[in-house]
Amino acid sequence: MSGRTSRVPSGRAGRLRLRRNLATALRGADLLERKLRLLLDRERTERQEAEEAGRVWRERLAEADTWLVRGVLLGGEGALSEAVPTGRARVDVGWATLMGVRHPAAVSWTDPVRSPEETTPPNTALSHAERTYGAAVRAAAEHAVHQAAAELLAAEATRTRQRVRALRRHWIPRLRRDLAAVELALEEAEHEEAVRRRWAASHSAR
Repeated sequence: MSGRTSRVPSGRAGRLRLRRNLATALRGADLLERKLRLLLDRERTERQEAEEAGRVWRERLAEADTWLVRGVLLGGEGALSEAVPTGRARVDVGWATLMGVRHPAAVSWTDPVRSPEETTPPNTALSHAERTYGAAVRAAAEHAVHQAAAELLAAEATRTRQRVRALRRHWIPRLRRDLAAVELALEEAEHEEAVRRRWAASHSAR
């Protein structure tokens, strides 16, 4: 108890300091709670987007697999090797920052480009398969982006919640107790000073 009391400032300067510290802590807790709400709202949105992208991914992949089987049945395995372009698709991820949290926010997709020398898919089924696989990969990339964003936002929300809890449960109550103790001590000192003055005034009048 004595160690804690020694750290509590005394007097009017101490009261002013504690009032400022308490106001700062309260304002900080309010700002952190606002940040927490924004993080949780965005996390919820990102998880919803990830779920939708995952659904599209699975649907397009199943559809593409069906077209692929039809294309191979129509043209044989040789037709499949002829239908694959040598170029590669490109996926670019755009980033954003929310309340200090940098997270993936968007996906830019570029289809592979066939050179003039390359053959196109020999049947319509393989053309559909190629297009639908591309849509599946795009949805998979979007799923990954939204899922990663949700995890990053959730991690920061957890840290923010811990800071709010520390302020609300520990620092703010402690500052209030310290301020109450200092104000009580000042009130007692002022009362004692008033008593001494009245006593001195009464004796000087005699």
